[in-house]
Amino acid sequence: MTDNTPQRNPLTLLGLGAMGTALAHTWLTAGHPLTVWNRTAARSEPLAAHGARITATAAEAVAASDLVVLCLLDDASVEEALQGADLNGKDLVNLTTSTPGQARARAAWAQERGARFLDGGIMAIPPMIGVPESGGYVFYSGSRPLFETHEQVLAVPTGARYVGEDAGFAALQDVALLSAMTGMFAGLSHAFALVRKENIDLKEFAPLLVDWLTAMAPATHTTAEQLTSDDYTTGVASNLAMMVAGNTTLLRTAEEQGVSSELLLPFMDLMERRLKDGHGDESTTGLIELLSR
Repeated sequence: MTDNTPQRNPLTLLGLGAMGTALAHTWLTAGHPLTVWNRTAARSEPLAAHGARITATAAEAVAASDLVVLCLLDDASVEEALQGADLNGKDLVNLTTSTPGQARARAAWAQERGARFLDGGIMAIPPMIGVPESGGYVFYSGSRPLFETHEQVLAVPTGARYVGEDAGFAALQDVALLSAMTGMFAGLSHAFALVRKENIDLKEFAPLLVDWLTAMAPATHTTAEQLTSDDYTTGVASNLAMMVAGNTTLLRTAEEQGVSSELLLPFMDLMERRLKDGHGDESTTGLIELLSR
């Protein structure tokens, strides 16, 4: 009789903050033997009831599994936690938020200690973990053989997207998307500030804002095409000259509504600089030239 039960590979998880705890629950629910360690031991105890093995030290947790996942506070916490641990032959997957430079340096650090290394950028919040329809995923970069070996395990909590051998690419794309989100939140804040004191139902206004941003989002593809071709004038619906002229209305409306323009002005300043340099027929893609040092 053939046993068709899928193999549940063991792994170790260091770090049980909100994200680490969410990850732990998904692996345990899926039946993976899980060893955990957390600096504050009390956070580990609830997982023991779900089958996790709790260790007193990070080094002991690392020794328990070939696959070691880190979800700690910062890069310094990673080095501190792994100090004294034998990493030779281990597969390290670092889901700790870091910069591209830190990820590349950590990859070299791991290699010097005989470990394979994969860096991850989590594009999700804890409630999205273990919920396939949430749309969450993790960028992974670094050792392709490591990713291919453990892809099925890494994909248990949320989607897994490999983005290249350069260990810094996961962090870079993670931060790039988060930066775009930050800009979007700035726009949302300004929009709500304009209307909130008027007799406008904010709950009815919100879907209008969502629909408008959704309609504008495909402009992202045009930006990518223009940057690839170095032609910022093809496919332009509203050129820079038109947009700069329209900024006057945006600023005057903010003044009438008693709203600060400080969230808009940095971008508008870049638009005016690019226009003065004679690029009025372009889209806003040309502003990226001003941002690149």
